[in-house]
Amino acid sequence: MLTEKIHQALDGLRIETPSWGYSDTGTRFGKFRQDAAAIDVWDRLADAAETHRCTGCCPSVAVHTAWDLGNEIDPQRLLNRAVELGVRIGSVNPTLFEEQQYKLGSLANPDPAVRQMAVAHVLRSIQLAQELNSRTISLWLADGTNYPGQDSIRLRKQRVADALRECHEHLPADQTLLIEYKPFEPSFYHTDIADWGMAYVLAKHAGPRAKVLIDTGHHYAAQNVEQIVAWLLDERLLGGFHFNDRRYADDDLTLGSVDPYQLFRIFLEIHGYAADHGGRHPEIAFMIDQAHNLKPKVEAMIQSVMQAQELYAKAMLVDYQALVELRLRGDIMGAESLLQNAFFTDVKPALASWRDHRGLPSNPLKAHRESGYASTAARERSARRKQLSIHSGAGYS
Repeated sequence: MLTEKIHQALDGLRIETPSWGYSDTGTRFGKFRQDAAAIDVWDRLADAAETHRCTGCCPSVAVHTAWDLGNEIDPQRLLNRAVELGVRIGSVNPTLFEEQQYKLGSLANPDPAVRQMAVAHVLRSIQLAQELNSRTISLWLADGTNYPGQDSIRLRKQRVADALRECHEHLPADQTLLIEYKPFEPSFYHTDIADWGMAYVLAKHAGPRAKVLIDTGHHYAAQNVEQIVAWLLDERLLGGFHFNDRRYADDDLTLGSVDPYQLFRIFLEIHGYAADHGGRHPEIAFMIDQAHNLKPKVEAMIQSVMQAQELYAKAMLVDYQALVELRLRGDIMGAESLLQNAFFTDVKPALASWRDHRGLPSNPLKAHRESGYASTAARERSARRKQLSIHSGAGYS
């Protein structure tokens, strides 16, 4: 019975991986390069397909407009290649933080011309999403200020609201605009969309197809993230997640590496909402947003997916009706024990059984390591980097 319940839960779990998570990344102090790291969008698609091959639950890959969909990229060719590899294009992420014009912000910039440039970029992203059969625009703004008095916080809020409303008007009926928030970084005095309440307000202003995206690393250290999940679920405004883990700030650590119990509690809130609504799970985009500086890229992604599958399965083991009755009786110890018993249940055998029944590797990480994919990619990409360096007369980034 337990195994069957886990199998049913995993059949419905889909997790999107990010194209940028397969490339060389680092901190503002520098990068540690990896031979097998992806060079371009074609490599990133291949790496995402390898993650899906090993895990069976990652059929889509998120792309960034500037990084993956430049003018030299033919969307139809990209779409065809994704199909060949057995994946599809997932969320399209506008890139509103690299251009020099965005020094003082993008959608919140005091210069109307810069704001219009940013809006045009989002509209292009919406159009590209249509061409790529993507239903999701995932928007994060780096906008904010570094010093008191630098700009009007109220006017910046109004500029963002106006811009999002304009972008929402161009959404086709089957697309959703996800609005992400972050309390600080890269701006350190104030961030224009700093928390879930601000994202909620902006989503309501934008229109009915705008919802809030929760990045689990975008909170202050003591924040109760599952409370945010519960409120947004109740308001029908939870649109998606960017999963990662953190110790200090937006660390982009492997999912579950620091606090796996938190993600278990988040999944429990979602399962509880479904139980209260006739078993119907809300439409929520589960996405990973991680950039591993030291771990091998594909391995880290597979590891995160395996953790998510395990924690999702454990949350499904909670007898929700029993939990409701314990709450009504005021049995605090009983309710907490119910959660802890599920969390500490070993679901690995059931996960291996699910994978075996679906023709997947029983140990995805081991299967990837034994496939030779990483060593082949490292050899081919190292040779290609040398060629690129020779032809360009410069190193790669």
